[in-house]
Amino acid sequence: QVQLVESGGGSVQAGGSLRLSCAASSYTYMSNCIGWFRQAPGKEREGVAAISTGSGTTNYADSVKGRFTISQGDAKNTVYLQMSSLKPEDTAMYYCAATPGVCYGTSWRSRGWYNYWGQGTQVTVSS
Repeated sequence: QVQLVESGGGSVQAGGSLRLSCAASSYTYMSNCIGWFRQAPGKEREGVAAISTGSGTTNYADSVKGRFTISQGDAKNTVYLQMSSLKPEDTAMYYCAATPGVCYGTSWRSRGWYNYWGQGTQVTVSS
């Protein structure tokens, strides 16, 4: 069983930056697809970025491309989401999720693709 813990959320003004972290207790497989999702009140949970830890291949939603960067730590049990040029519409609870293997095509954007989820960290961007 993989446990994921997110951290780094907080409140920031528009144009600011935050870095979220997703720490995993352990991974059984050499390569995993790690995704970041967000959910604003009254809205569906949406995938914003994902990384295949074996190859380092990354994926982004159009809404965050050029502003968010997903990366992994040297030990590969921590994945980061660097968020810059934040906008009020980025306000949401952010979750990380993991599943063995790679992030295929657009499957990484589907909640059902992932086996494990963290509890989330809140990001609030004020105008």
